[in-house]
Amino acid sequence: MSKKFTRDEAWALLCQWNKEPFHLRHAVTVEGVMRYFARELGYADEEEFWGIVGLLHDLDYEKFPDEHCLKVQEILRDVDAEERLIHAVVSHGYALTVDIPPEHEMEKVLYAVDELTGLIGATAILRPSKSVSDLELKSVKKKYKTPNFAAGCSREVIERGAAMLGWELDELIQRTILAMRSCEAEYARF
Repeated sequence: MSKKFTRDEAWALLCQWNKEPFHLRHAVTVEGVMRYFARELGYADEEEFWGIVGLLHDLDYEKFPDEHCLKVQEILRDVDAEERLIHAVVSHGYALTVDIPPEHEMEKVLYAVDELTGLIGATAILRPSKSVSDLELKSVKKKYKTPNFAAGCSREVIERGAAMLGWELDELIQRTILAMRSCEAEYARF
C-alpha cells in the first residue's frame, strides 16, 4: 500500500536528505509556487499534493547530484511513496537526467518553474528590497537575456516548460513572479 505524505512527513524526509539552507529554501520556494499554481489552475483540491511534489522534487540532489532524479526513485520507493508522486518528482529531470516526460499539467508546471524560480530569486536578491514584492517582468527579462547571470538556471528548460504548458515565456515569468510573491514569507526565513 503506497503512502500519501502529509506536509510534516514530507518536510521530515526532505530534512533527512538535505541540510544546506540553499536547498531547503529552494524546496520551500518551489512548494509555495506549486501550491499557488494548483489554486490558479483549478486544482485547489490537489494543492497539498502539488506542494509536496514541489517540496520533494530535489530530494536526492544534495547527496546524489550525479544521480539526480534517479536516486530519488529508490529513496521514495523505500518509504512506500505513491507512484504518482515518484513520477511527478522524476519527470522534472526530463531530457536532462531521465527520459520520463512530464504528463500531467502539474508535472509540466514543476518542469517549467523549477529553474525559473532560481533565476527570479537571483534577480530579486540584486534589488534594494531583496524581494519579489516589487520585482517586475522587465527586470527578470533583462537578466534572463544575460547568459552569465544565474548561469545554472537553464533557459532551455524554462522555455521547454513554457512550451509544454502552451504559455508564452513572458506569461510564465509573470505568473511565477506572482506565485513567488504568494509564498515569500515562507522561503525568506532561510
